[in-house]
This record gives sequence, C-alpha cells and structure tokens, in this order.
Amino acid sequence: MTFTERRRNYRRLLADGRCFYPASVFDAVSARLAEACGFEIGMLAGSVAAGTVLGAPDIVVLTLGEFAEQARRITRAGTLPIMVDADHGYGNALSVMRTVEELEGAGVAALTIEDTHLPRQFGQGPNDEFISVEEFAGKLRAAVAARNDPELVIIGRCGVLPSQGEEGVLTRIKACEASNVDAVFLTGVKSRAEVSALQQMTALPIVLGTIPPELQDRELLASHGVRIALQGHMPFQAAIGALHRAYEHLRGGGLPADLEEHAATPAVMSLALDQVGYRERADKYLK
Repeated sequence: MTFTERRRNYRRLLADGRCFYPASVFDAVSARLAEACGFEIGMLAGSVAAGTVLGAPDIVVLTLGEFAEQARRITRAGTLPIMVDADHGYGNALSVMRTVEELEGAGVAALTIEDTHLPRQFGQGPNDEFISVEEFAGKLRAAVAARNDPELVIIGRCGVLPSQGEEGVLTRIKACEASNVDAVFLTGVKSRAEVSALQQMTALPIVLGTIPPELQDRELLASHGVRIALQGHMPFQAAIGALHRAYEHLRGGGLPADLEEHAATPAVMSLALDQVGYRERADKYLK
C-alpha cells in the first residue's frame, strides 16, 4: 500500500462519522502489533519518540532528523496510517515547511503543528507559553503550502483551553480554518460541556489529546464531531515497566525461565518480527 493510499484511508476515517482511538506506537514492532490487533490508526507522539530514540523527557531535545527517521522506521513496518506529533514544527514557519517535507517523505499520513512556544526559553516558567495567533496561522499556512502530496493531512493543534478558555480556543480555531488545515487538534479538554462547546465552534473534524475517563465514550464523542481521541501512551510505559521488571529479576539472581509466563509467545514473536513474510521472501529469492 502506498503512502498516498494510507493518507486516503486516514481521510476516510476523518469523514466516517465515528470516533477512533489510535494506537500509541513507538517503533516498528509496536506498529506491526497494533495493526495486527485491528487498530485503524497509529500515533507517534513527540514525547514517546524522545523517550525511544534518546531516553530523554519531553523537552524538545529530539531533532527533526531523528524524529523523521523514527517515523520512517514505523511506516515501513506495515500499512497502518501513522499520525505524528510534529510539535512546533522545529522552529519558525520556514522550519515548519522543512518539517512537512521530511515527514511526508517518511510516509506519515497526518501531522500536527501546535501553538506552544517551544523549546522552553531562558527565564520561562514551567507552564506552557503560546505563540501569537498570527504566528500560529503563518505556521499552518506554511505547512499546507509545503506538502507535495495533497492527501497528506495537516492538523492545527491548540493548547490554550486551560489558560485562555473557550474564547481563546475559538480565536485559534478560526485561524486553523482560515489556514485551510484538514482538522483541529485540541488538548486540555476535560468535560462533556467543553466537548459540546467545541463542536459549536467549527465544522472541521476534531482530534482530542489524551482524554480523561469521563470522556471515554466513543459514541458521545462521535456525536460531537470528535473523530480521533487519544488515550495516552500507556503501551510505551508498559513496555518500559516490563523491561525494568525483567532486568531486576535477572540481576537479582532470578532465572530466565521464570519470565516465560510474561514473555511473548512464539506466535506473537513471529508476528512482531514478520517471520512468515521474511521466510516467504527467502524462499522466493534465495532458492
């Protein structure tokens, strides 16, 4: 399946009328397993990429090249449409254009560009700061102009709801609409009342950041224009937890055999490593 076909599939999901939970993926194996489990979309977050590639926290020390290469490793592992968190576009509006070019080349189906002032500036406090509406709009227009494949989905990401309220969000949603992006990504949404209010603000498909348990009702979200809702990045945390427990067990004198009940079965390992596919190719080309 070509990258363009995957992007079309992603667009079909945005127009489907339902709400989808994407699988949080972080490498080729996780993406392959997510696709095998039936997920319709994979999501590579900037925070998860920083953790996977650098073992670093989410403070934007990962470079665009490192992020794009991790995305490329993921997209080549299967046919799952992958959406990625491109943070602030790694700089100004011209940097955003380069970001779009690199991520499109890496095969992603969709990417978000956000309005957060990143990376943290000298003297900046611990709370998020945001660029102006005008700069945000310029970044989004640059992103739309930079894509070569018109099927690539560009999403404007707004994080001002907790600090600026609905009025601040509305201003930025209008900037998203004027910039001709394909969807709007909203973070910090905590209640059904906020979801209902957001639906009244835009006809664009809505993507929500990590949602609380109160909002984990796909029918409710779908009826309010939400087409994709993140559930956080627990798979990455679960993988780290499993590794830590295994290493502690072995370092403490435990036997590898004691871990077998928690380990992947041969069938899952075969799936994760595409052993059947590689065996078929070996039989076809090496005999």
